[in-house]
Amino acid sequence: MTMIAIGGAIGAGLFVGSGSVIQTAGPAAILSYAAAGLLVLCVLRALGEMVVARPVAGSLAEYARMAMGPFAGFTVGWLYWYLYVVLVGAEAVAGAAILSQWIDLDQWVLSAGLLIIMTAVNLVSVKSFGEFEFWFASIKVVAIVLFLAVGLAWVFGLWPDADAGFHNLTDHGGFAPNGIAGVFSAIVVVMFAFGGTEIVSMAAAESKEPGREVARATNNVLWRVGIFYVASIFLVVTILPWNDAKVLTSPFVSTLDRIGIPAAGTIMQVVILTAVLSVLNSAIYVSSRMLYVLTRDGDAPASLVKLNKRGVPARAVLLGTVAAWGAVIASYISPDKVFTFLVNSIGVILAFVYVAIMFSQIRLRARLRREDPSALTYRMWGYPYLSWLVVATIGVVFIAMARNPDQRNQLIASTVSLLFVAALYPLRAKLGRKPPVREVEVLHH
Repeated sequence: MTMIAIGGAIGAGLFVGSGSVIQTAGPAAILSYAAAGLLVLCVLRALGEMVVARPVAGSLAEYARMAMGPFAGFTVGWLYWYLYVVLVGAEAVAGAAILSQWIDLDQWVLSAGLLIIMTAVNLVSVKSFGEFEFWFASIKVVAIVLFLAVGLAWVFGLWPDADAGFHNLTDHGGFAPNGIAGVFSAIVVVMFAFGGTEIVSMAAAESKEPGREVARATNNVLWRVGIFYVASIFLVVTILPWNDAKVLTSPFVSTLDRIGIPAAGTIMQVVILTAVLSVLNSAIYVSSRMLYVLTRDGDAPASLVKLNKRGVPARAVLLGTVAAWGAVIASYISPDKVFTFLVNSIGVILAFVYVAIMFSQIRLRARLRREDPSALTYRMWGYPYLSWLVVATIGVVFIAMARNPDQRNQLIASTVSLLFVAALYPLRAKLGRKPPVREVEVLHH
C-alpha cells in the first residue's frame, strides 16, 4: 500500500511537467507545490475518513453516491474512468516517444507494445499489479533521493566547481516574477502531477485491513510531498535560473547537466520511462476497478462485471485498454487537434473529483455523526471549516485558470467532459436495467 501511494505521488508529471510550473510561477513554484501538496493531503484525509468508516470498492464514486445520490455517483464514476482511460493512451504515447530514441521502430508500434504488456500485467492478478508498482516506485524513489543528495552538495559548495548559493531564487525578476496569480495558476498543473495518490484508497478496499492501511498511507503523503516534490523543485530553481529555456524542456536533465553528471540525459530518460510505465500500470488498474463499480451499481453493462478465475475484472480491464487505443490512434492521425483536446479534457477533471470528494465527506460526516458515530475512528481535521476551505481554494484555482489564456482551453475542455457525462445520466435512468440506487454495499473483512 505504501509503495503504491509513493508510486502514485511520483509520476512523469514531476520529471517533465514541472518545467511548465516553474515557467508559470518562477522560483515561487516551490509555493505552488507546497500549497497543492497540502490541498491533496486534506482531500486524502477526507477520503481516508470515509474509507475507514465505510470501506467500499471503487470508493470515489461510491461516496459521492452515498452522500449526494445516484446522479453524483454516476457522474464522478464515469468522469474518473474517462480520466484514467485517456491517461493510459497519453502515457503509452509518452513512453513510446522515449523508447523511440533507443529502438528503431514506429512510435505507434512502441505504444501498442507498451499497452499490450501493461494490460497483460493487470490481467494476471491484483498481486502482479502490486508487485510491478512496488518495483517501479522503488526505482523512482532511489532516483529522487540521489538527485537530492547531488543537488544539496552543489548548492552548499561541496561539489567540484559548484556555483554555490541561493542567488537564482531572486536574481531573475524576484522570487515570484509573475505574482500570486502565477502561483495559483500553477497549482492545477501540480495537482495533476499529484494525481494518483488517491489510488491507495481504491487499492485499500481490496486489502485485508483497509482502515489501518489507508491511515498509514495517507499519513505518509505529507513527508513524501515535502521530500520528493518541494525539495527537488527547490533544488532545480536554486541551481538553474527559472527563465532558462532548458528548464521548460526537461528541468531534471538540465539540472544534472549543469552539475556535470555524465550521461545525465540517458539516466533521467530511464527514470522517466519507469514513471510513465508506473502511471500506465496504475491507470489500467484504476479504470478497470471504477468500471467494475459502475457495473455493479447498474451504471454500465452488467457483462463487464464478470471476474476471471484470479479475481480480476478482465472485461473491464480490456474495455479501458480498447478505449485507450482511441487516444493512441488520435495522437498519430490528429496530434494537434484531437489528441491535444483529449489531453486538455482531462486536465481539470481531477480537481472536479476532489471537489466531489470534499462535498461527499461534508455530507457523509454529518450523517455518520447522527447514525453511527463509532465508525468515525479516523477523522478529517477541522471539520467542517477545513473541508469548505479546500473547496474554496480549488474555486480560486479555477478562477486563476479562467484568467490565464494558456490554461483556459484546459478548463473549457474539461468542463465539456463534465457536462457530457452529466447529460448521459437521464439515458441511464431511463434505459438501465437496474434502477438508480443510493445505498451501496460496504465491504466487511
